[in-house]
Amino acid sequence: MRNLLPLISSHPGGRSALTCRYRCGDACFHEVPNTSDNEYAGDVIAGALSRRSMMRAAAVVTVAAAAGTAAVAGPAASRAEAAPLAGRPGGGPKPAAQGARGLRFAAVAPNRDDKVTVPEGYGQNVVIRWGEPILRGAPAFDPDRQSAKAQAGQFGYNNDFLSLLPLRGERGRQVLVANHEYTDEILMFRGYDPANPTREQAEIAWAAHGLSVVVVQEENRTGRLSPVNRHPLNRRLTATSVFRVTGPAAGSPLLRTSADRTGREVLGTLNNCAGGTTPWGTTLHGEENFNQYFANGSSDTDKRYGIGTAATERKWERFDKRFDLAQEPNEVHRFGWVVELDPYDPDSTPRKRTALGRFKHEAAQPRLTADGRPVVYMGDDERFDYFYKFVSSKRMKKGNSRAAREHNLTLLDEGTLYVARLTGDSPAAEFDGTGKLPSDGEFDGSGVWIPLATGSTSHVPGMTADEVYVFTRLAGDKVGATKMDRPEDVEPSPRTGRVYIALTNNTDRGKAGKAGADEANPRNANKHGQILELAENWDDPAGDGFAWRLFLVAGDPEDPATYFSGFPKEKVSPISCPDNVAFDDHGNLWISTDGNQLGSHDGLFGVATQGERRGELKQFLTVPTGAETCGPLIQDRRVLVAVQHPGEVDGASVEKPASTWPDGPGRIVRPSVVAVWRRDGSDIGL
Repeated sequence: MRNLLPLISSHPGGRSALTCRYRCGDACFHEVPNTSDNEYAGDVIAGALSRRSMMRAAAVVTVAAAAGTAAVAGPAASRAEAAPLAGRPGGGPKPAAQGARGLRFAAVAPNRDDKVTVPEGYGQNVVIRWGEPILRGAPAFDPDRQSAKAQAGQFGYNNDFLSLLPLRGERGRQVLVANHEYTDEILMFRGYDPANPTREQAEIAWAAHGLSVVVVQEENRTGRLSPVNRHPLNRRLTATSVFRVTGPAAGSPLLRTSADRTGREVLGTLNNCAGGTTPWGTTLHGEENFNQYFANGSSDTDKRYGIGTAATERKWERFDKRFDLAQEPNEVHRFGWVVELDPYDPDSTPRKRTALGRFKHEAAQPRLTADGRPVVYMGDDERFDYFYKFVSSKRMKKGNSRAAREHNLTLLDEGTLYVARLTGDSPAAEFDGTGKLPSDGEFDGSGVWIPLATGSTSHVPGMTADEVYVFTRLAGDKVGATKMDRPEDVEPSPRTGRVYIALTNNTDRGKAGKAGADEANPRNANKHGQILELAENWDDPAGDGFAWRLFLVAGDPEDPATYFSGFPKEKVSPISCPDNVAFDDHGNLWISTDGNQLGSHDGLFGVATQGERRGELKQFLTVPTGAETCGPLIQDRRVLVAVQHPGEVDGASVEKPASTWPDGPGRIVRPSVVAVWRRDGSDIGL
């Protein structure tokens, strides 16, 4: 038996200290904001629900399964033999045809190469880099002559979520939408002094945040994409662009500032992480670690959202008073929302949707009910925080008429916001923190959706509806929501309706004074994370109950604590810290990682969710030194990833780069979008 791969970082989740500083404001080194005494996933099982009583409670799910609707499936009773993955230590090359449909490629071996490594027989290209001009009049990128005006017309920094939308009437073209999560000024500016940033540096960083819309052209015979510069649909939204506040909290006194006494107009969007693409042709963007941009917090609500009491890392408060909560205490309430953008209308004003609640939104991916109402699933990316959904009260109108589009742009303003409470079905004594499977052979249970607010009606005692929307974390505290291990991206399967939640890690679990292991979070000092699979009762996304099961418990397959839905662990790739997730047309779940703790660079993995190969997981690519894999997007003939923060390694700077990607030695390191395709022109993984 080989030894477990070595750790590469002492920081939580394997990130560098530099990433922790600039991406999330050292969130893992601060006190956990959630100090409520809510139960942790599975704690209520101490009341000793038996397996039989649990099955009775979830009978509705079993009946639904018999009726042909979605229910959480267990390990297959028997599984087809699968060859060991190519590239695993000790294994020789194997035929690429091995694997589930859509995953028939030779798995990439764990590595620490300073490049994007893809399977044999696949090609790649950099679609677009930080600083490439996309608007008319924007200059070519020059790292030594940056300006805020130039950056406002160029592709932003640290790309994350990606969406590709069809462009009717322009053959071979699509609309690419990208989030720009955060800036790392140390890697952007030569000679940067963190203690004394200049106004120009701050304004460049404001312009490098936000969103980009850029039309891309497909090359014949390959999956290569290239930007169409200065296309009329190309657009940049930054930290100073105008955004509308909509929904039930719009106009609330909690959202009013000296610059906007209406509480309905906000300058900018910050820390956009993952997102979603709606069935009506818009994109959703989650404002995540917004707390780190605001100085001098003082209220209890500030503390619950992780807002510090001193100066910020970037010190933007020196140049704009709205980032100083001592002067503008409500400004921070205007961030932490889901933003909806219409990429087809370059003159439209993006909207911050208050009905979806305010917290550290990692993502927001909708599905439709049987009668056409959108349901949006959302995770709050914080240790011991919650998982939510929003159910719209309006039905989507089909078609592309002006009336239909205008109606559909109101769908996320009216409905009910819920938070999840999970229960396990095995005795609490069976969870000792090692990740050992309980006696029934599965980590599973049931759950309920607790309503928080509907329109102007609060369902939370002691809180108004406005308070529920603006201080959603506190509402979850009050109703007893289940604390989770950093719920990040969430994706419903377009084939089965099951919902998959990436729980990235939580190294605080089991520490003195902190929650220990339970059925949904079975490991103490959880540095590798897990993925939870959820099936709504009767496959009704608008329902108030669900069954759940851990689909994957990440880590080295030779670690007894790992679990791959019962698939033979010697036949899967090692995976650590699942972050963003996406589906292909075959029903496979694709997982990008953030902070790999197994001695390899982060990567992208595909895993079968159905059939005899359920749980078979294969690595498709790895990213360069210091980088994170973001925004996976899987099409028939190409895979797109956002390579975020390459070279973000402790001690690195513009003068001392830790990576030479993507342009080679002597060139500044640049976050970029990469496309990968089969060299023979065939579909991915077939």
